[in-house]
Amino acid sequence: MNNKAGIIIGIDPDVNKSGIAQLNTTSNELELSSLAFPELIDYLMRLKDNGGRVVVVVEASWKISTNWHVHHRDSFGTIARKGKDAGRCHEVGRKIVECAQHYGLEVVERLPLKKIWKGKDGKITHDEIVAFMPIKGRSNQEERDAALLAWDHAGKPIRIITKRR
Repeated sequence: MNNKAGIIIGIDPDVNKSGIAQLNTTSNELELSSLAFPELIDYLMRLKDNGGRVVVVVEASWKISTNWHVHHRDSFGTIARKGKDAGRCHEVGRKIVECAQHYGLEVVERLPLKKIWKGKDGKITHDEIVAFMPIKGRSNQEERDAALLAWDHAGKPIRIITKRR
């Protein structure tokens, strides 16, 4: 947690488009986007000239040694594809960290947050996240995951809403 940064950037790396959340810690203004790798590198380059303190928080799923998403009914081909896809995503994350550090940005490699939400595989839904974050408009899963990274790093409250049965 680091409250002294003026801007916290949360990044959920992905092969096609990574989720980006830019949090202004003073105003709580939050901007979400999804960027392809070249666009993301351009974005990081612009951040280095921001003038204020910027912290980039990247979800570092490659740091988990037991990251298995295999089902007992998966074929060998399916298992191989899942491993290849995970490896590609991990490498995108590593390259984002490398480029951000190259530009002189402060980088935090953050283990993935626990999946405790009501969405598929424990992922957070749009309805859940707008209950405690100022998100306007629609959001996709990568953007919501990036927003959680930035929000958590800033030490902002995360409110879990449960319905009584």
